[in-house]
Amino acid sequence: MTVLKIDIVSDVSCPWCVIGYKALEQALTRVKDSVSADISWRAFELNPDMPPQGQDIGEHIQEKYGASPEQSAGNRDRIKQMGADLGFEFSYAADNRIYNTFDAHRLLHWAKPYSKQNALKLALFDLYFTRRGNPSDAEQLLDTVAAVGLDREEAAEVLSSGQYAEDVRAEQQQNQKMGISAVPAFIINDKYMISGGQPVEYFEQALLKISQEDK
Repeated sequence: MTVLKIDIVSDVSCPWCVIGYKALEQALTRVKDSVSADISWRAFELNPDMPPQGQDIGEHIQEKYGASPEQSAGNRDRIKQMGADLGFEFSYAADNRIYNTFDAHRLLHWAKPYSKQNALKLALFDLYFTRRGNPSDAEQLLDTVAAVGLDREEAAEVLSSGQYAEDVRAEQQQNQKMGISAVPAFIINDKYMISGGQPVEYFEQALLKISQEDK
């Protein structure tokens, strides 16, 4: 059995990160007899300057990418279908908003030594994309922390104290040095990189090939 180290550079508000992870998850199930993975998440902020109140997602997409409302709606429908095909529910609505995710990334750093980082990341995806919650809201973050079995009071202390802020910034700087400017990015064994929300078959072939090359 080959154990691959997989670092996923991702933001909580990135739909392609959900799609990429769910495809990777299915690929790992397909190759489970020969390959397993030690997965960690690395911070990336799509909108580091986003204010606490967030922004209407249609307005944001138009400003950032120049997409028309019709194009945005088409993209959302495509993402929704791809998610459904992979077993994840995207609950898009006309009044969806995009939020600052810095505090969510701080909590993901905090959760790692407790072996709860992956569970928390998936719960944060669910909070934002399925339940249409606000991942910059302290109470919603603390509810999510508690739901995966982490200590709510300790998490509240992390949020109020500013802990792990420098860790998040250092990780983001490291990503920039590696030339990562879009997410998701899957870094395997510190030397192979897969970019974007690739299909299950792509991940399956890549995992098998890398496991053979790195034996």
